This record gives sequence, C-alpha cells and structure tokens, in this order.
Amino acid sequence: MTAVAAQRTAALDQLPHHDRLPAEHFFDMHVELQPAQLFSTTLGTRLTFIVDGAVVDGPRLRGEMLPGGGDWLLVGSDGVGRVDIRATLRTHDDALIHFESRGVITIPADGLDRLAAAEVLPFDETYVRTTPKFETGDERYLWLNGIVALGYGVLSQNRVDYRIYHLL
Repeated sequence: MTAVAAQRTAALDQLPHHDRLPAEHFFDMHVELQPAQLFSTTLGTRLTFIVDGAVVDGPRLRGEMLPGGGDWLLVGSDGVGRVDIRATLRTHDDALIHFESRGVITIPADGLDRLAAAEVLPFDETYVRTTPKFETGDERYLWLNGIVALGYGVLSQNRVDYRIYHLL
C-alpha cells in the first residue's frame, strides 16, 4: 500500500460506518396545493403547484407554510420528476424561515390517473425523496441554517404529506 493510500484508509477509518443513517424525526408537513399548472417545454413537462397552506408539526419545528410558495416540478423524458420547492415557513412563535427543497419523484405508470381519481398513492409504490434546506436570521432558529435534512413524501390529489428527518 502506498503512503497516499494508507493516508486515505486512515482518514476513512475515523468515520463511523452505519448500515442506517443516524437521524431524528424533525417534523411532519401537510401541504395543500392548488391544482397543477401543466405544460410541455423543451426540457420536459412542467407541473407548477402553488401552496394554499400547510401545517408543520413536530418535535423540533411547529408552524405553517405560508400561501404563495410552490413546487416547480419538471418531469423529464425518463419519467423522473425533479422537485424544486420554495416557500416561507412561519413558526408557532412567529419566526420566518425560508424553506427550499430539491429532490426526485417517481410514480407508477398509472399514478397520474389514480391521483386524478382522488386516490392516495401508497408510499411503497412511489419514490418521493427531498433534501430540505432552511434559512433564517431569527436568533432562536439560527441552528436550522447548518443542518442537513431528508424528507419522505406521500402524494394525493392536490396534497402532499412529508415526514422530515434531521440527519445527525
């Protein structure tokens, strides 16, 4: 083993090895959406979802998502939806937090028809994963600016429900 390879191995030996990522439940978010604005572009199909409102409830964060934010979803020719969420959260104690999230969504081939029929797409039939980021200047919530979070979602007609985890 070369000296460089030995240094790399020694560096990695300092890191914990996890079969499961250490995380704690951060909050759940229940988002009500206006019907999608759907149109084709040269990059794929755009589905713009505007937030009517949302409840944020959990052990580390409580409040609401203010109306006017949204998800500017782009579905490519590969069938993968690329999430682009931006909104403002207001906490239960009146702090404002910029919320931004990217991620991917895949649904079954009949998923859009099932959503149109007001069916909830079960978690085990979809892949809805997001990476939320937070930005605030409120002293009470500055710690949010420096965390990594992961979200899992469940889709239904004009609604998405997320469970957000803080990666430790």
